[in-house]
Amino acid sequence: MDAQYKPFDIERDAQRFWDENQCFKAIEDTDREKFYCLSMFPYPSGKLHMGHVRNYTIGDVVSRYQRMQGKNVMQPMGWDAFGMPAENAAIQNQVPPARWTQQNIETMRAQLKSLGFAYDWSREFATCDSDYYRWEQWFFTKLVEKGLVYKKMSMVNWDPVDQTVLANEQVIEGRGWRSGALVERKEIPLWFLKITDYAEELLADLDRIDWPEQVKTMQRNWIGKSRGVELTFDTHAADGSPLEPLSVYTTRPDTLMGVTYLAVAADHPLAKSAARNDAALADFLEECARGGTSEAELATKEKKGMPTGHSAIHPLSGRELPVYVANFVLMEFGTGAVMAVPAHDQRDWEFATKYGIPIEPVIADANGDTPDLSAGAHTEYGTLINSGEFDGLGFEAAFDAIAARLAEQGRGEVKTNYRLRDWGVARQRYWGAPIPVKYGPEGQTVPLSDDELPVSLPLEVTVDASGSPLKKMPEFSDLGDGWTRETDTFDTFMESSWYFARFCCADNHTAMLDDRADYWLPVDLYIGGIEHAILHLLYARFFTKLMRDFGLVKADEPFQRLLTQGMVIAETYYRPTANGGKQWFNPADVEVSRDDKGRPVSATLVADGQPVEMGGIEKMSKSKNNGVDPQAMIDRFGADTVRLFMMFAAPPEQSLEWSDSGVEGAHRFLKRLWRLVAEHLEAGTPATLDTESLDDAQRELRRKTHETIQKASDDIGRRTTFNTAIAAVMELTNALGKFDDTSPLGLAVAREAVEACVLLLAPITPHVCHTLWAELGHDEPAIDARWPALDESALARDTIELVAQVNGKLRARLEVPADANKAAIEAQAMATENVQRHIEGKTIRKVIVVPGKLVNIVVG
Repeated sequence: MDAQYKPFDIERDAQRFWDENQCFKAIEDTDREKFYCLSMFPYPSGKLHMGHVRNYTIGDVVSRYQRMQGKNVMQPMGWDAFGMPAENAAIQNQVPPARWTQQNIETMRAQLKSLGFAYDWSREFATCDSDYYRWEQWFFTKLVEKGLVYKKMSMVNWDPVDQTVLANEQVIEGRGWRSGALVERKEIPLWFLKITDYAEELLADLDRIDWPEQVKTMQRNWIGKSRGVELTFDTHAADGSPLEPLSVYTTRPDTLMGVTYLAVAADHPLAKSAARNDAALADFLEECARGGTSEAELATKEKKGMPTGHSAIHPLSGRELPVYVANFVLMEFGTGAVMAVPAHDQRDWEFATKYGIPIEPVIADANGDTPDLSAGAHTEYGTLINSGEFDGLGFEAAFDAIAARLAEQGRGEVKTNYRLRDWGVARQRYWGAPIPVKYGPEGQTVPLSDDELPVSLPLEVTVDASGSPLKKMPEFSDLGDGWTRETDTFDTFMESSWYFARFCCADNHTAMLDDRADYWLPVDLYIGGIEHAILHLLYARFFTKLMRDFGLVKADEPFQRLLTQGMVIAETYYRPTANGGKQWFNPADVEVSRDDKGRPVSATLVADGQPVEMGGIEKMSKSKNNGVDPQAMIDRFGADTVRLFMMFAAPPEQSLEWSDSGVEGAHRFLKRLWRLVAEHLEAGTPATLDTESLDDAQRELRRKTHETIQKASDDIGRRTTFNTAIAAVMELTNALGKFDDTSPLGLAVAREAVEACVLLLAPITPHVCHTLWAELGHDEPAIDARWPALDESALARDTIELVAQVNGKLRARLEVPADANKAAIEAQAMATENVQRHIEGKTIRKVIVVPGKLVNIVVG
């Protein structure tokens, strides 16, 4: 065995072996328990970042571990290839998006392979492949036929630069999140999927899956089930002429008698009608149209409004109420109108305070008194006051009584509502899957037939900032005889909502899915960032239920268990610029001085030796220039070192702080492991392990071996805390380094420990373990080896160590028989010299024995 650890040779040879023997090709086998492990597939940006490496290493460790448990494992990889970045790159670099995307895929595939991930590459696909999205198109036409798809005019956030619709969350301070352009409110026709038909099932089934509670809560809040009352207010213009009634929904009907105004959205029909003869109001509506629409922004922005001149009639009291246009009301949420109760809603209070609208309390405070509203609204539930016949009722009783009174008058009814809105799936961009619909000369809207699919996206195109080239390509859109093809493309969430199912049967060119999907689904473990907790995961759940209802799969849920990994973070360094900005420097270009505890105290730029400011630890990003190139680390240390550091630095769910010294430490450990095996092999030939003939030192090492197996099995298999499993193996290697017994039986005990180290690390550092396993004389490759078996009998101890305390302070360590009773432990502790010194002349008040841990003598 070569005494030198040569990671590049080792990794090249191991990867060649895996490829030549198709070690990771997954085949359905009903006689074995399956395990489908999937990491969220990447967008082909052109280069892996450390977040990718961490995500995919976690998945690979779990996959390899489950394989060593004897399970039939599938771990595929593909590319989430559609989307705006490719178009923006095409505009910037004058390269068609398809060509740019394919080049990036080839680069990133090579990077993934260099890390030795156990992927079944035979299942690889990119979502921009027509063989993939043609089935998405086919499924969409079936959804149209079933009435689960519709098209309607919809008010949207329109980015005039990117020429596309933006979600509310993509509008930042009134500007497009990518282009920075002022966003416009615009009404356009859009296609929608009826996800609201599945709202209750999507909510209920959260209880059936093993996901982090934080993610479940986020989804529950997004679905937003609520019980309330939908009621109507009659309205009239300033001249008394009647207008259309205003419909509102409230979860607090108990506050109905405290309504002092109504507010409508800027694009509500009532607001538009009022603005026709009011130039100032028309200008305000335009201002609202330019504002941000995310809920976070609406909650913090200044509340603005204008009176419409119209009035509403309170449905119970008959009181006349002013109707305002308010910038915090959106047409797409609820009915586009709200009843405002400023005494008991903070948003309404701020608006009323600003515009001098009455604030009238109708809910008593905790003492039963009129609440103090000088500093803000009283939002707690309580007993009704100033509410006529409803005075004295609590929330539930008031809810029922007021709802009943409204129902009697035909002005309201109890309703269960959902915050969830139907999914708008159309985008006005080029680089996406074409929507398979055509329009006839007489206004017909017809989904394409099977023989008209796929609608393939033209690939050799010129993309510029003037919008989708599809709209300017009659050869694509003009079908003849007055028929035209839809030029919108699907939201890219469509592709990522079912890719996990297609991986099960990616080679089927005659059907969307086949029986193999039922073998593999649901995914047993899904790994990805928590930033996808709502939309992607919710849409994937919805799509699975759609596919189930069409008989394509049997699974109700796509992902049985979810692991959300933390961010990779690193130090940031900068210098202030003349214009008040900051110039950021990459950590690789900075030299840091540290104190004796390793804490950074100052930093200088290597290039000029001048100081730079330390900006603190933040997520690796281009904007802060604190990213570390994974390929540079692989080229310097090898893939196993990078994998080991990624798994050792922090538990998966927590943020991982990048550390060059930590990477170097991981590399040193692998060299030490290599040297440990080499020295063991040089020491001689081990005897057959006779567990009945072991001396104390041999028995202690064997106990350590099986304690390590026990801990690593639980840490990796159940807890997915790889860092503590690695630490346990490191402790075992330290014990091996101190074990100097080269007798045949001693070597046998050492051989068991060495092989345990190699196999326990095999999922984490597979290349070096592949080679070491072969050097240890095994014909079977490490990839086919079983996880080390735990020998419970090896864990037995003749003696155990206990801590002896006096008044909670450590005074001695005791070696006591493992079966010693409480009296014997007390007696041994009392007889210990240092314990006697601290209890002499004092009254022993009690003795506390914690079995297996400590004995504490309390004296006074």
